[in-house]
Amino acid sequence: MEQLTTAKFIEKVFDFEESEIWNFKGDKPAIIDFYADWCGPCKMISPIMAELSEEFAGKLDVYKINTDEEEIISEIFNIKSIPAVLIIPKDADPRFVVGAYPKEAYLDAIKDIIGLVKE
Repeated sequence: MEQLTTAKFIEKVFDFEESEIWNFKGDKPAIIDFYADWCGPCKMISPIMAELSEEFAGKLDVYKINTDEEEIISEIFNIKSIPAVLIIPKDADPRFVVGAYPKEAYLDAIKDIIGLVKE
């Protein structure tokens, strides 16, 4: 699981400075956990995101973005409520799962949006 700054987001996920049209730069699907250090529900799902990172290693990149530190990205994605998890398929538009849910809900979303199933 990797912490993204705005510069790393532009490099690895989407260069919003060059294009307004979504163009994912990753070589495999990804999920991004938008969080803040003060957010209780964010702290609840953090271990789940770490588990997903390990369980889908090599098949799915898992990133974290601190909404307080990376305000530009939060504004671009219109983040109004956290936790917000952006699920990014390789060749389709990303979708948000907003709120804190049990691990099974994130697994279902990964399966439905990306098509990956935990082995």
